Amino acid sequence: MNRKLISSGSEFESKIGYSRAVVDGDYVFVSGTTGYNYADMSISENVANQTQQCLQNIEQALIEAGSGLKHVVRVTYILPNKHDFDACWPLLNQYFGEIRPAATMFEAGLIDEK
Repeated sequence: MNRKLISSGSEFESKIGYSRAVVDGDYVFVSGTTGYNYADMSISENVANQTQQCLQNIEQALIEAGSGLKHVVRVTYILPNKHDFDACWPLLNQYFGEIRPAATMFEAGLIDEK
């Protein structure tokens, strides 16, 4: 089996035991991803900025896996406040408008409420 682990550099990957993405054969599985900017170790208060960073984090993992956004077939959006979803639409359309993967969005609480 040809398996490759992709890391984002998050400290939680080693603490909890997961990878940003896993390549297994012809498939790439991407973990739930936040809008955390690993370059400067920050996260914006603005949901649109977080969405942009989240999509960049996913895109980077896919590129490192030898893939890309054009190969995405399924997405799940999880927001702590469902009312923030409207602010995300323009970015989701920018990244996935032509690709049109199967999608689901739901609201869920966060472990860290900061």
